[in-house]
Amino acid sequence: MREKIIKTERIYSGRILNLEILDVELPDGTIQKREVIDHHGAAAVVAIDGEGRVLLVRQFRSASRETMIEIPAGLLDPNETPIECAARELQEETGYKPGKIEALGGHYVAPGYTREFIHLFLATELSESKLPADADEHIEVERATLDEALGMIERGEIVDGKTIIGLLKYAARVKRG
Repeated sequence: MREKIIKTERIYSGRILNLEILDVELPDGTIQKREVIDHHGAAAVVAIDGEGRVLLVRQFRSASRETMIEIPAGLLDPNETPIECAARELQEETGYKPGKIEALGGHYVAPGYTREFIHLFLATELSESKLPADADEHIEVERATLDEALGMIERGEIVDGKTIIGLLKYAARVKRG
C-alpha cells in the first residue's frame, strides 16, 4: 500500500512552507506526481479559565478572507517543542500563561497534500502574563462556556478545523470525567 518516492523537486521555499513535486511509484508500478506542501508544524491550545470558560481568539485570516473564531495557535519556532509553542502562543494571543498544560493529541491538517501536523493541548490554571503579540496579528479575545462554543460549531460560527477538533477532544474528556 505504500508509495515509493522516486524524485523530490522543491519548486518553492518560503518563510512558513515549501512546495515540492514528488514522483512516486504506486504499488502497481505506475508513476504519478504528487504536489506536497512541506510545513514544519504548529501547536494549538484549548485554554480554560478559572470560571471554566474557553478562551477563543477572533482574527482575520487572509487565506479564507474571513474573520475566524479559533483557539490560540501558532507555528513552531525552530528548536521549539510543541508544548513550548502552545504556551508561548497562549501568552502572545491572550495574555495568559498556563499553570498546567497537557497533550490532547493532534491531527494532520490535510494529509492528501500537506505534511502540516497540529499538536493540541489543554491549558488550565491560567495566570495573567502578557507576551508581545506578533506585529502582523490583530486579535480579539473572547470567552465562552464549552456549551456555548459547541453551539458556535453547530451554527457554523466556528469553522476552523483545529478549533473544532480541539473543542471536541476537550468535550469528550469532560464527558468522561
